[in-house]
Amino acid sequence: MTNKEVELIYEKILNLGIKKENLIKGEPMKEHTSFRIGGPADLFIVCENEKELNLILSFVQNENIKHLLIGNGSNLLFKDSGYDGIILKLAGDFEKIEKRGEDEIYAGSAALLSKVSSFASINSLSGMEFASGIPGSLGGAIFMNAGAYGGEMKDVICEVTIMSKDGKNIRKVSGEDMGFSYRHSAIEDSNDIVLSALLKLIHSEANIIKSKIDELGERRRSKQPTNLPSAGSFFKRPKNGYAAALIEEAGLKGYSVGGASVSEKHSGFVVNNGGASYSDVIELMNHVQEEVNKKFGIMLEPEVRIID
Repeated sequence: MTNKEVELIYEKILNLGIKKENLIKGEPMKEHTSFRIGGPADLFIVCENEKELNLILSFVQNENIKHLLIGNGSNLLFKDSGYDGIILKLAGDFEKIEKRGEDEIYAGSAALLSKVSSFASINSLSGMEFASGIPGSLGGAIFMNAGAYGGEMKDVICEVTIMSKDGKNIRKVSGEDMGFSYRHSAIEDSNDIVLSALLKLIHSEANIIKSKIDELGERRRSKQPTNLPSAGSFFKRPKNGYAAALIEEAGLKGYSVGGASVSEKHSGFVVNNGGASYSDVIELMNHVQEEVNKKFGIMLEPEVRIID
């Protein structure tokens, strides 16, 4: 958008009742992604409740404005030129976490997985231990059926409350009808929006749950480059083998382009060593894909969402 268009849209959105402090021009996307890469978005809007989200979605649809809803940004790669459109982020009501009944937890889509896992542990509910170290939000985790250490979101999702992408309809969908598969859900196809979810967990001893969380945390710190910016596992697991093993066997461990490199600690991670650009990561990704395909006949698919 041109500066004049941005100013015009900014004023229109203010008139909808969005708080001024929640409407930002030129917000750097590197401040909202774990990769710490990405230029400015034309407009960045924080929505604190369903009413605000509905207003904004209706507005962008009517005005035909390019937009994207993000979670905690732990699986995203933005261009250095930024995002030509509006970025939406949820907060406020969407961060709520509550116990429901004996063995269920309600959580808003902006609730961090680490907080949901901790809340479950405090309430002696087991099942979310695998997610304790995933640096994402619940909505983003449902979107891609996030998983680690043998657990996936599909294992704990009982029901998801979803808003249609135009903001006009809200519906509840059972976990069985979410179309979950490896790093995928039906939300990814529909582009609808996760508002909240009900998680079905299992009673256990709080100290046993905490011990498991601590154990997984230690495993993560010992085997993953948690000290450097990244977007987690960069490639999806192929049908035949593991991405990290294929990359290492192809002799690409430590391979670098500019400020980006294949982690020396875990070959499945691409890390930002400082000052990495979007083009650094893309060039590195392309080289890794070409070399692995040349050696093993397997084309690795990125797990990271690359935003145009």
